[in-house]
Amino acid sequence: YRYYFPCQRWLAVEEDDGQIVRELVPVDEAFVKKDSENDGQSLATLGLEQKAKSTTYTVKVKTGDKKNAGTDANVFITLYGSKDDTGIVSLKASKINKNKFERGKVDEFTVESVDIGDLKKIKIGHDNKGNSTGWFLEWVEIDAPSLGQCLKFPCGRWLDKSEDDGAIERIIFPAELQTTEYIPFVPYEITVYTSDIFGAGTDADVFIVLYGSDGICTQQKSLCLNKREQRMYFERNSVNQFIVELEDVGDIIEKIRIGHKGGGLNSGWHLDHVAIRRLLPNGK
Repeated sequence: YRYYFPCQRWLAVEEDDGQIVRELVPVDEAFVKKDSENDGQSLATLGLEQKAKSTTYTVKVKTGDKKNAGTDANVFITLYGSKDDTGIVSLKASKINKNKFERGKVDEFTVESVDIGDLKKIKIGHDNKGNSTGWFLEWVEIDAPSLGQCLKFPCGRWLDKSEDDGAIERIIFPAELQTTEYIPFVPYEITVYTSDIFGAGTDADVFIVLYGSDGICTQQKSLCLNKREQRMYFERNSVNQFIVELEDVGDIIEKIRIGHKGGGLNSGWHLDHVAIRRLLPNGK
């Protein structure tokens, strides 16, 4: 299903009615002047195609609150599912702490992979390199939106050559009673068309909410992951495409809410229209 949400209005404090958030309702494809179908085809870059077919996991790792619990070694993880495994993934960039795997802290990582099916177990370990390498791992929590599951993998043991059994990697199984279930997320392809008029582009943090029938709606989701992307996207007369995993609002999108958080130079934005496609499991 592809939906068209024309806007043709400013999202700017100093323009139009001063609103920087608008609710848009879908119109028939024939009303959209641009040949969006061809634009869409040329935009279907390999990276996005792959992103649409991949699953994103949020991995939280808790280092124990014990003396010398933290590690400077390189930590890696493998997720094993009913269909496949992710292979060895290096946990390099924590979203929360600059210095990762410190005593008593929780770190968060994003792991992207092909669909591995239901999560069965994980293997986590380190390479024993660096000054203080021994690590006390409290637990790992993995949120898998496409499965609608958040699983807890309790460990509570050392990964240290001179502690416990001397192992520096462990296989851990999920604690069934600590699994949280929710409605699985689905990927949406969101294509944003910025108008071709002076000053139309924005560097602000653009977000979207989708509304289905029966009052179902998604969380508010930023389209850019960081400031660098905000500077790159939403330029004058540009077409930007995003694959976003969101709550499934069903077959009919009744409206969307799109806006930005203002602030900074050149935050005002003139939005032409938005096209949305709900990607079903076979990539349609």
